[in-house]
Amino acid sequence: MFDIGFFEVCLIGIIALVVIGPEKLPRVARIIGLWLGRAQGMVKTVKYEIDEQLRMEELKQSMQKQKDSLENNIKESITTANETINKIISKLDDSEIQVRGEAFSSLFLNKNDISEFLIDALSSESKNVKGFSALVLANRGDSNAISAIELLTKDSSGMVRSCALGALGHLRSTLSTTIIRKCFQDKVLEVRKSAVQAFLKIGGDILPREVDELTKDADDELKFLITKVSKNM
Repeated sequence: MFDIGFFEVCLIGIIALVVIGPEKLPRVARIIGLWLGRAQGMVKTVKYEIDEQLRMEELKQSMQKQKDSLENNIKESITTANETINKIISKLDDSEIQVRGEAFSSLFLNKNDISEFLIDALSSESKNVKGFSALVLANRGDSNAISAIELLTKDSSGMVRSCALGALGHLRSTLSTTIIRKCFQDKVLEVRKSAVQAFLKIGGDILPREVDELTKDADDELKFLITKVSKNM
C-alpha cells in the first residue's frame, strides 16, 4: 500500500507543477511528503497490530490444544487408575488365598482415597468381595462406610454378616449397638461370635436374657467371649 513507482512520481510532479506553480511546489511537496510519511506509519501500525492479533490467536489456539491434550491425558490416567483399583478389588474373590491376601494388603496400604470403590464393592455379587471390602474399609478407619457396612449384617451369607460385624467392631461404631445386638440371635455360630466380639470392642452391655440365649449351643470360644464381656460390664 502507498508504493509509487518512478513514472507515477514524474507524472504527479508535472501535474503539480502546472496546477500549483513552481513557487508553491516545494512547500506542497513537503506537506504531501509529511502526510505520506504519516500514512505509511499508520499502515505499519495497523499491520503490526493485525500481525500481533494473529500471533495472539495462534498462541491462544496452541495453548487450548495443549490444555485439551493435558485434560485428556489426566482423564485417561484417572480411568486407568480406577480400572486398576477395581481389578484389585475383584482379586478379593480369587481362588488362591495368597492372591486374596495380596489384594487385601494392596487396598489397605493404598494412600489414595479409594473409599468410593470399596463402598461400591459392598454391593458385589461375590460374598468374598463384600466381606473383605468391609474389612478393608474398617482397617482403613473409614467411618463414612459404617451405614453401608451395617446393611451387610442382613446379608444372606453368614461369612459376609460375620465380616460386617467384625468391621463395625473394629470401627468402634457405638451407634451400631442395636444392629449388632440383633445378631446375637443369628442362626450361624460364627456370626454370633463376631457379634459378641464387636460388642466387646465397643463396650456394649449384654443383657442377662441374652447371655442365656447365647450360651445355649455355644462352644468354648463363644462362652469365653461372653464371660469376657460380662466382666467388663
